[in-house]
Amino acid sequence: MALPNYQKRSLGFIFIILIFGAVIGTIFGNALALMLPEGVVKQFFLQSVTWGISPVTLDLIVGTVTFGLRVKLNIISVLGLAVAYYFLRYFR
Repeated sequence: MALPNYQKRSLGFIFIILIFGAVIGTIFGNALALMLPEGVVKQFFLQSVTWGISPVTLDLIVGTVTFGLRVKLNIISVLGLAVAYYFLRYFR
């Protein structure tokens, strides 16, 4: 039994497409918020949630390495994730 084409995609490809969808959604949300007048709707589009790992610095004798990751999502970036998932799921 052959697997559908979307199940043959690599995990890296799926991850890149989803991140791309979130980035495009965030850019679109910020651009939309810049065009809107002050008010509740603008606050809704600008409100975001940030989570991640704070930067940790490892000081070695010959150099310094810093690790960390922060993700900032707003409502439009979540919509961008959903659209990217739709493209992954239905467009083979």
